Amino acid sequence: MTTDTNDPIGVLLDVDGVLYVGDEPITGAHEALAELRELSAGVRLMTNTTSRSRRAVREHLHELGFEVSLEEVLTPAAMAERHCRERGFQAVTVLVSDGLREDLDELDSALPGAHVDAVILGDLGDGFTPEVLNGVFRAMMDGAELVALQHNRYWRRADGLALDVGAYAAALEYASGHEAVTVGKPAQAFFQAAMDDLGLERGIMVGDDVEADVGGAMAAGLPGILVRTGKYRADALTARVTPTAIVDSIVDVPSLLERIQPGLER
Repeated sequence: MTTDTNDPIGVLLDVDGVLYVGDEPITGAHEALAELRELSAGVRLMTNTTSRSRRAVREHLHELGFEVSLEEVLTPAAMAERHCRERGFQAVTVLVSDGLREDLDELDSALPGAHVDAVILGDLGDGFTPEVLNGVFRAMMDGAELVALQHNRYWRRADGLALDVGAYAAALEYASGHEAVTVGKPAQAFFQAAMDDLGLERGIMVGDDVEADVGGAMAAGLPGILVRTGKYRADALTARVTPTAIVDSIVDVPSLLERIQPGLER
């Protein structure tokens, strides 16, 4: 992606952990989001959630006082559907929460006992049982492609840290010897799709996950800004990813954007 400082700049934001945690907005996040809208050429909210539909994500944001449009919310489900269509898959097993199924309704579901072309794996919560995982493993051994909606290792729930889809996908990859296709963060295609959606060449990514948010964005040619909110842990920083910047919260991002993009006015 271009680094010409004269180009308009877009802002990509993670949602959970950057704008809010659970049902509590990050202090100052409403004002910071408004400032970022004024300073940038567009905002896209990139969430790796696989437990809520795009519509439900927007509704939750509205409940927390964030005014966003449905078009501004990007989730991995749309990428998964596009991937399966492009590959010409005829029969797909969809393993996601009930809340996400509406975003994947157009895919052709595999009949019980029939050959499966792909398994789409999202957040099942307590539904990640040995029976379910063994079923996915067997499908992969029979030739099905595993399409992981994201590859986060863990996330922060109201009751603390919890294993995320990436942990289960990694176990299935190890057992089957076949690599999953990841369509959410940190997949470079997800970041490129967000920039294409904005119609921009230049942007920044802000997130609380050093690998999925920051590492994925930087691999796609975008500056990656890490916030010390949400799932941030100092001991999670690794030599593999050096964030472009680390700030306390989204409140610090508008002033940082002004430094990155000289000449911006509020």
